[in-house]
Amino acid sequence: MRILRSQLFTCFALLVSASAFCATHTYTMVDLGVPAGNDFVVPRAVNASGQVTGSTGPADGGTSQVFVYTKGTFTILGTLGGNSGIGNAINSSGQVAGYSQNAAGVYRAFISNGGSLIDIGDLGGGSAVAYGINDAGQVVGSSVTKDGSNHPFLYSDGKMIDLGTLGSPEGGAWWNSAEGINNAAIVTGYGYTASAGLDGFTWSNGKMTALPSLGADWTEAYAINNKGQITGISATKQGANHAYIASPNGTIQDLGAIGKYGITWGFAINDSGLVVGQAELDNGDVHAFVHNGTKLLDLNNLVTKDSGWTLIDARGINNVGQVVCTGLDNNGNEHTFLLTPR
Repeated sequence: MRILRSQLFTCFALLVSASAFCATHTYTMVDLGVPAGNDFVVPRAVNASGQVTGSTGPADGGTSQVFVYTKGTFTILGTLGGNSGIGNAINSSGQVAGYSQNAAGVYRAFISNGGSLIDIGDLGGGSAVAYGINDAGQVVGSSVTKDGSNHPFLYSDGKMIDLGTLGSPEGGAWWNSAEGINNAAIVTGYGYTASAGLDGFTWSNGKMTALPSLGADWTEAYAINNKGQITGISATKQGANHAYIASPNGTIQDLGAIGKYGITWGFAINDSGLVVGQAELDNGDVHAFVHNGTKLLDLNNLVTKDSGWTLIDARGINNVGQVVCTGLDNNGNEHTFLLTPR
């Protein structure tokens, strides 16, 4: 199984409602630092009030714990008893979903309850991971089934539901996963078809539907907003791999690349349709980006030029436009930054 969303903002809110930035739009950039006794912070999501979740631990990477960052303070949620854990999503009330090793070293999906992590079970195969959560506390992810396959799941009202597949062959070689869920309980993710193609999907009220692609037989979907817009990565007819926005009406928009040949991944989308993610440049470097509804922009060009950091990955964006990013300095140190639109 593979172990792998005040007044100061008045102008910005008007702009994002039109899905466009002004030419001079910039962000303030706050380094979140690290909790005492730890050396790294890996961010994965930001909620409506600017709370961030992810993973933190010592430099050797041998252990990691789930955290929630709130207004300058880290709260460590720990693990399910094993050496590693990561929070992949956080809802408006601060509930976190993710996965952690238990005391036996098995990866298990969890939801947080106050300061504790609660194991939410599996589909019969003993292991599960979670990637998304909505404001009702419904969780989605992937779990091993009794026959060793990986199937997407929805955890709701204390029960884990097998969402099925797009026709994936059975057995452990095929990865099928739910990655995001909105407040209408529409789920998105990706999985294999009977012909071994990889498609994105939506699932709602018991029905799974394949997403359109950018022209080739490979699409992954990572996030969905409350309008039903989805982002991820898809292969084009020309052989490129680009981030996209798929709309509920069945259309799909290629978000392009930074440069001529680079790859882009759309990791998160807010309710205004702003997408953030990671872009591979033509020289092989990777930069964090935001797509403003019109064009794809390198976030490094929208923060203080002399910051000393290169933003390499954007994993979350909330509805006021705050973005959580990973930054890299010239010495190879990684820090987490929260960007807030000016």
